[in-house]
Amino acid sequence: MTDPVILIVEDDQNLGNLLVYNLEKAGFHCHLCSSGEEALRDLSQRSVDLVLLDIMLPGIDGFEVCRKIRQHQLYRDIPIIMLTAKGEEIDRILGFELGIDDYVVKPFSPRELALRIRAILKRDRRHGGRVADILRAGALEIDMSRHTASLDGKELVLTMMEFKLMAALLKRKGEAQSRESLLSDVWDIDRSINTRTIDTHITRLREKLGETGSMIKTVRGFGYKLEENGS
Repeated sequence: MTDPVILIVEDDQNLGNLLVYNLEKAGFHCHLCSSGEEALRDLSQRSVDLVLLDIMLPGIDGFEVCRKIRQHQLYRDIPIIMLTAKGEEIDRILGFELGIDDYVVKPFSPRELALRIRAILKRDRRHGGRVADILRAGALEIDMSRHTASLDGKELVLTMMEFKLMAALLKRKGEAQSRESLLSDVWDIDRSINTRTIDTHITRLREKLGETGSMIKTVRGFGYKLEENGS
């Protein structure tokens, strides 16, 4: 089996070289880019297993790079870990809303970073070889192993976070789930944080599901639940 290929997008040359050194020592094959534009060009020219993406970049920033990756048909499913010197919660929330898989705040341990990369690659559908895990409710179906969602046999185009939120609702079908628990389960964000991120994603999910969106019920003053009868 060939070494996993990591695309590192970091404009600090010293840090970039340090990342390459440590990750290649840990068994990965690395390509280093110093800007978002260069990273997008690189993605179109080679097969990549994971993107290690800094937020603060010259030209287009890491958030915009992430957005472009997630919108692209060919590499929208590539896992992304975001590197940031910022510790603000809003940066984490924005990153997760755009579809990142994990984030690491600078300074960080190279060994911990390597472990996080391995954990994400292990669960990624292109490396796991797992048996399909199908979740269903009415005409709605989610295939966890293939990371696809469909309604009446037609594929749904969901963001990473919309997919995770729908899966969380389907896994506990009929059970009321608080906004705080959904934030913790789907975004891995501390339960004490007060945010309306969940409400925004629920609204988008209902719109994409059309009439079937009525299965997602609002539990007033608490959160949401998915009921198969939908009415």
